[in-house]
Amino acid sequence: MTALALALALFAQDAQTASAGATTVTTAPPPGAEAPASHPTGAPSEDYPFVAWCYGALRGYLDLHDQMIPEVRRIEAAFRPPGRTLAEDMKVYADQQAYGKAALVKFQSALTAAEKASLRPINQQGANAVRQGRAIWNHGEDVQKRTVAQMWMSWALPAKCETVATSLEQRATLMGATFKVNSLEEAPAEEAAAPEAKPE
Repeated sequence: MTALALALALFAQDAQTASAGATTVTTAPPPGAEAPASHPTGAPSEDYPFVAWCYGALRGYLDLHDQMIPEVRRIEAAFRPPGRTLAEDMKVYADQQAYGKAALVKFQSALTAAEKASLRPINQQGANAVRQGRAIWNHGEDVQKRTVAQMWMSWALPAKCETVATSLEQRATLMGATFKVNSLEEAPAEEAAAPEAKPE
């Protein structure tokens, strides 16, 4: 797999599974391309659980890094294109790790903002969606490590994850600010309605 192909896997949308057994991926398009709006198969449709699903799927991907890298290196070493070193191609996976960790922070921020702005507890719904996202990396013992590594190599974060996370956090922050302003406006009215205590 070339560095260019891996870069496109990170920044381009691919809604088809590869014949080698790659999972369905949907990622941000390269510059100048129109972003597809496809929704990852099996992911929740509502924004908050969807972002939690994205968090879980990405967390699972990142957690597999150390386990997958030896097999990934073996695969990359077996198919060397001319004019490029193995180290150059392996660097792509390190870059993906850094990118993924930054995205996790963004997702966590959006989820926290939504939980604070919600009038009802929603964190359990979020926890369930996180587990659902991580579950895409659950494979039976009969699946060969090579196949899992190929799936891991070709997977990339769905483009919709970051778009929805940004929107969710913006709306949640606005809602939280609105609740705070309303509370401040109601407080003086309540104080004025309360009878004053007369000194004895």
